[in-house]
Amino acid sequence: MKTTRHPRTTGYAVFLAPGLLLSLLFLVVPLVMTFYYSLTQWQGIGDPTWIGLDNYTRLFSDADFWASFRNIAFVIIGIAVVPTLLGLFLAALLFDYVGKKHGDGLVSVFRSGLYLPQVIPVAVTGLMWGWILAPEGAVNSVLETIGLSSLTENWLGDPDLALWIVLGVLVWMQLGYPLVLFMSGLQRIDPELYEAASLDGASWWQRFTRITVPILRPEVYVVLVTTTIAGLKVFAQIFVLTGGGPGNATLVPAYFAYQNFFERADVGYGSAISSTITLLVLIIAGTMLARQAREDG
Repeated sequence: MKTTRHPRTTGYAVFLAPGLLLSLLFLVVPLVMTFYYSLTQWQGIGDPTWIGLDNYTRLFSDADFWASFRNIAFVIIGIAVVPTLLGLFLAALLFDYVGKKHGDGLVSVFRSGLYLPQVIPVAVTGLMWGWILAPEGAVNSVLETIGLSSLTENWLGDPDLALWIVLGVLVWMQLGYPLVLFMSGLQRIDPELYEAASLDGASWWQRFTRITVPILRPEVYVVLVTTTIAGLKVFAQIFVLTGGGPGNATLVPAYFAYQNFFERADVGYGSAISSTITLLVLIIAGTMLARQAREDG
């Protein structure tokens, strides 16, 4: 029996085919190749030597690998948790207080200023902060000028300070993304809810915790999922600011993989690190999305 294809199905196939083909070529194939090379010993030239799971055995006994994952937990706080909480608070403050008191013009200025780090290339912001925080940079110069030379530090060269300074820079760079997304979400909240709460004597904080936060829960999940994944893959900021140093103070898995791929020419081991990062991203993203689906259902 001859079957006929529905025109709409054919249209979907035609429009989706280029994207699916590109995803196959630039996502699926590299992932499969990376996993294959993680089971080999290879320096990037010649023929790979099959060694099975030896790279993974080595990986889980590597102190540098565990140091990088300890650091990535702090990075996720700086790139996901703190910007999400702070962005939610600032978005509600701008929308429900500043906008009503001073108008939308001032709100737009604040929103644009806070979002600006998102549109500046990471290399530019990294070099800028590297200059500001250098031993002869702007921060130490200001401290010396105002007579507080005792507080000057090698901000990115001190193992006890470097990670915390990087976290501060990451918060500054990431804050604009959740802020803009939450302010967009606030547009769908019925103003009458705030008016009714105000008439009942609710304070701004009560309106924020009882109305804003529950209604913006879907946006919160989106921000947390995307920024957590970005935190697990963070590379450029570390590369530009500290190069993983001093020592392993700011080493993260993506930069550790880069070191093994390109600096040590240990492609098999670098592939094992990359495959582990990918698996972790899939597990965390899948868990968070499944939880969101359960709550929405």
